[in-house]
Amino acid sequence: MKLTQIAVFVLSSLLVACTSTVSGQAQAKAEAVKAVPTAQAKKQAKAATAVATSTAQAASSQTAVNKGSFEHYAASLKREALQKGYSKALVKEVFASLKHYQSAVVADKKQPEFTETLDTYLPKRISKQRIALARKYYKEHKQELDVIGQKYGVQPRFIVALWGLESSFGKIMGNYSVPSALATMAYDGRREAFFKTEFFLALDILQQGHVKLADMKGSWAGAMGQSQFMPSAFMSYAQDGDGDGHINIWQSRSDAFASIANYLKTRGWDNSQTWGREVKVPKNFDFSYVIPKGSKDRTQWLEWWAKSERSLAAWQNLGVRTTEGKALPARDLKAALVMPDDEHGRVYLAYSNYQTLMHWNRSYYFVTSVGYLADLIAAEDKA
Repeated sequence: MKLTQIAVFVLSSLLVACTSTVSGQAQAKAEAVKAVPTAQAKKQAKAATAVATSTAQAASSQTAVNKGSFEHYAASLKREALQKGYSKALVKEVFASLKHYQSAVVADKKQPEFTETLDTYLPKRISKQRIALARKYYKEHKQELDVIGQKYGVQPRFIVALWGLESSFGKIMGNYSVPSALATMAYDGRREAFFKTEFFLALDILQQGHVKLADMKGSWAGAMGQSQFMPSAFMSYAQDGDGDGHINIWQSRSDAFASIANYLKTRGWDNSQTWGREVKVPKNFDFSYVIPKGSKDRTQWLEWWAKSERSLAAWQNLGVRTTEGKALPARDLKAALVMPDDEHGRVYLAYSNYQTLMHWNRSYYFVTSVGYLADLIAAEDKA
């Protein structure tokens, strides 16, 4: 898939948008997108990209050389797996299937285009077909979704929106063997420690009997199943929604729904609120109120959020209005101001649930697409 819930890994030195994923999962799904305002800036970005790409490829190649062949690296992983106490039968099965995915290496090094804006991104992510399918599946599974939504305190429309954006409603989950993808990324990738940890967590999932090796498929970066969880996210948030004693986010829709809902609940979801709303700001607005872009990590982003956050009444006094030019809701809510495309793009008041979605995937574009699709589902539900 993602790559959302995948998007693609990008060189950390080129991360210019507020991107990355939370809880391990997002690192595999992060999206880095930014509008480039001038031709000169484009040339500078292109030159910087070329230098960074060359440097990163050389460093990665040297790392691979230092590790020896993939087969040699896999053998060291096997020894470690046996030392950790995994069953010999499981170790034999997994390592007999292990292979190096050169396509995953290429995907990891692929550079993003820095000309995306919400106006070009949203139509691609939220197509008419996806909207129609989201509404269709929401209605078809409403009874089940309502039960899960009530249990976890999450509005079902957000479950469906994430399900649709992450795996196209369970239809596109990736065809890579997850252990092989993770071993490949540990060997060739830029973050060996991260992917090596995920590899052994994948072995934990297999040893616990949640899924068969042949069915443990995912993205090139190891995001798995209908919810596109990394193994660490699976271990932290995945749920047995159908009560069969196993957590199978690949083949069980109920498990996927419950897992998505539990993730949101665990990360602080408030079902008395929505995610945010698009707004208008007055002329000569002080844009220092907006959360800056380019945070180095979630901690810094939350610090910037705290500086921006204020009550809806305070935003009203600063001249912020709905897109129709009307007064903001008279609710005792706080919100921060987000502008994914800077002063020339859309403006959003982001509520606390926005923070939760940014924990799933620290990308303004991704979060906006989730909220946008959820709102369209809600509009159909009220019609």
